[in-house]
Amino acid sequence: MYEDEFELTFQVPEEESAPEPLAAPAAKPAAPMEPVADEPTRIMTLGKTAAPAVDEPTRVITLEKPAEPPAVELPEEPAPEPVKERPAPAAPAAVRRVLISGGDRGIGAAAARAFAAAGYQVAVLYRQNAAAAAALEQQLPGCIAIQCDVASRASCELAFHAVEQAMGRVDVLVCNAGIAQQKLFTDITPEEWQRMLDVNLSGAFHLCQLALPGMIRRKAGRILTVSSMWGQTGGSCEVHYSAAKAGLIGLTKSAARELASRGITVNAVAPGFIRTDMTEVLSDSVKAAATEQIPMKHFGETEDVAAAVAFLASDEAGYITGQVISVDGGMAM
Repeated sequence: MYEDEFELTFQVPEEESAPEPLAAPAAKPAAPMEPVADEPTRIMTLGKTAAPAVDEPTRVITLEKPAEPPAVELPEEPAPEPVKERPAPAAPAAVRRVLISGGDRGIGAAAARAFAAAGYQVAVLYRQNAAAAAALEQQLPGCIAIQCDVASRASCELAFHAVEQAMGRVDVLVCNAGIAQQKLFTDITPEEWQRMLDVNLSGAFHLCQLALPGMIRRKAGRILTVSSMWGQTGGSCEVHYSAAKAGLIGLTKSAARELASRGITVNAVAPGFIRTDMTEVLSDSVKAAATEQIPMKHFGETEDVAAAVAFLASDEAGYITGQVISVDGGMAM
């Protein structure tokens, strides 16, 4: 016997007949039990005994020591999934290149300074003012200035290829070059009409077509056009100017629809009365009358427009396309 076994003896009268053997109870499926480490489960088995001899009418019930329960192998816990890190931000502005037409003065020069301050490599196109372009190169380290008449396709091609050779590529294109003229509609000559469209509208067309192959290949790019409040509302004595600037808005919206799936955004800014060479030629009386029409009661600065242009070229504006952002002190509301 095991040390913890013992016998139970029952005295049975001799005259009683031997009892019928007990039928073993039907085995029931054992419910799963979790073993306890410090108190193993015991199982009591009732074994069927042989009929007792005449000289030893006893029945013995033995409590057997249960076998040790098999070790239960618990499934290994899956390793925790690694914490997903946020995707790395887009390439820093320091490796981006921007080309600005009409970048030697006014809004274009202010935009060049804004992009340079943000770390962009800057190239500007100018038509006549070589001194202003050279001064900008001195002011902005790494800036390059190239002569170009945007009204000429051939001139645009030569200038754009020179920019690509110098910078490698153009990530952001700012179509800012433009001219203005105040004249009665009936006095505008066909030559003046055509020149206004060639510079203000066709110039953007030429540069966009030259910049797009690289942007489409890289599936990324920003195109900004500088229109005008008068392209939205129309300007008296500026029919040809207003028509060209309205056409620029149409170009912007149409190109935005066509190029959105290629990862390229196209937006426009529409300045109002901004302190530039164009507005400096206005008489004091005209300036005073214009100021009265501006809800904010003062002309804007070139830096105000440049800030809007730089924002539309930024990562934060990646979901903005086909829009015209007015920078006019509230005039075109």
